[in-house]
Amino acid sequence: MKRVSCLIWKRPSTVAVLGAICVSFLTTGCSFFGIRTSELASYKVIEESDPIEIREYDELVVVETFVNTDYEEAGTIAFKKLFAYISGENISKSKIAMTAPVMSKEGDASAGDKIPMTSPVLGQRQAQGWRYSFVLPSGYTLEKAPLPSNPDVKLALIPGKKVAVIRYSGSWKEQTMREKSEELVEWVQANGFEVLSKPRSARYDPPWTLPFLRRNEVMIDVN
Repeated sequence: MKRVSCLIWKRPSTVAVLGAICVSFLTTGCSFFGIRTSELASYKVIEESDPIEIREYDELVVVETFVNTDYEEAGTIAFKKLFAYISGENISKSKIAMTAPVMSKEGDASAGDKIPMTSPVLGQRQAQGWRYSFVLPSGYTLEKAPLPSNPDVKLALIPGKKVAVIRYSGSWKEQTMREKSEELVEWVQANGFEVLSKPRSARYDPPWTLPFLRRNEVMIDVN
């Protein structure tokens, strides 16, 4: 069984985000050198063709938000909202450990199967914007997780699924992510899998990690 973690971060520019960086640095200081210490979501590799893997993920409980803006701004806005939730901006004022993966995906604000008062599943693209998700620690369920105080933040249940993943290091630019998405889709189709979702990006490290040590991924649900 392998485990993964990922952080998605975009150009922090406010005091709140800088504070979040400092807190995260204290809890994941070794990540400057690509060493990760946070709790990770479990998966099983069922097929491998470096740098691409087919994985089976367990069911995940996430907290997510939708930001209706472009790629350059969405990460900072979404991260502030989600970090506020795990820092105590929830109905029980509970602090929750920062866990992984953190994912982003083009989507719309209303798509997905809704669970009342709790969770939409990651949606498909209908409007320009990005949906960001923090995975909650393994002990949380939809019933146990505190409800967000911010109406823009939701809890979501992501069912276990089969996922195609391509891994790369270095640049976090949107162009790089889209190039890797195209490469992954081509491999998936050439190897007899059915594409079930739009690509989503996953970053495993904070921005101070040396670029050549960063672990980045693009993920697509497959059948």
